[in-house]
Amino acid sequence: MLAHFRPFEGWLSRRAWLLGTAAALSCGRKKGKGFPGYALVANAGERAVAAVDLTVFAVARQIGLEAAAGAVIAHPVRHAAYVLMPESGGVWEIDAAKLAIARKTSLGGSAVGMRLSPDGKSLWVLQARALVRLDGERLRIIQTIRLPGTAEDFDVSPDGRAAISFPDDRRVALVRLRTGALEHTVAIETQPSGVRFQADGKRMLVGSRVDRTLTILDTDSARTVVRLRLPVEPANFCFNSDGGQLFVTGPGMDAVAIVFPYETEVGETILAGRAPDGMAVTAAPPYLFVANPESGSITVLDIDTRKLVAQVAVGQEPRRILITPDNQYALVLNRRSGDMAVVWIRALTARRHRTDPAPLFTMIPVGEQPVGGAVVGVG
Repeated sequence: MLAHFRPFEGWLSRRAWLLGTAAALSCGRKKGKGFPGYALVANAGERAVAAVDLTVFAVARQIGLEAAAGAVIAHPVRHAAYVLMPESGGVWEIDAAKLAIARKTSLGGSAVGMRLSPDGKSLWVLQARALVRLDGERLRIIQTIRLPGTAEDFDVSPDGRAAISFPDDRRVALVRLRTGALEHTVAIETQPSGVRFQADGKRMLVGSRVDRTLTILDTDSARTVVRLRLPVEPANFCFNSDGGQLFVTGPGMDAVAIVFPYETEVGETILAGRAPDGMAVTAAPPYLFVANPESGSITVLDIDTRKLVAQVAVGQEPRRILITPDNQYALVLNRRSGDMAVVWIRALTARRHRTDPAPLFTMIPVGEQPVGGAVVGVG
């Protein structure tokens, strides 16, 4: 059963956005110091990744690619990131310290998605009929696992398993990555779309956009624990910092559905702007950032209190949000306007007077149709 709804009021006008931007850029009060690293932004409309220097908030270099970029994943230890080119199946490694291509490989066919193992030693790339393992250090193909159907999405657990969805066959599969063995194939009542593991890997969460459900499966037994009905299509997933809450957005309602996977229940459903899309979280403060592409804004909610913190106009069609590792900035990728809005997180709650810095810190043109990115520290 769904809990209560909590609306908010007051959309920012275009004029208010411009005034806020001017205030942020001209105010003499102390602002953030920047982050020692780069935001590597993939642009679907160009064969390039924009490297934004987060100490000066400007594009330092456009790194050319052989095809349009999609996903970007930062390495957990090294000053590097991996870029996936879905159409060509190319995977390139960017040296963030040199802002240059360090390594490259090709899978010989299109790719669906990419995940990095927690230790950074293996990079897993999903193709329609195969799961490919690349050596995280040398970027060489070291394992190919053939799949029993056409895959749409996947996730990798901390204990070395992969969950893969097969919508056409109405099933999901659990694969033991070390051996490539297919452990379980589980029939789902409807077409599965997105799949995610809980933080401990003991349960698998399977979303279905067709009937707005979330099925929770026990990983070891592959048995269904519960099937939850959602008020929205599960198009976007985002966990809070400890993995105890799953936030879900998608068509059907201008809201975020909150799921407690360990308690196996749907909690509150909170209104969060027009057509909520991509999300991101910070641990301190515990905020949920929600992109609202139709209104050109982001909605910021306090995870603990469920209250609206702020609403910030950021540009045209924001869909993806990156958070700097120091929790100081939210970087919003605006697909239609081709820029990245920088939101100073401290200013979201600290602003009390007109002379205080506005949350919208600056806007940076990054390229045509930015669709993904990662923040890599170099300090």
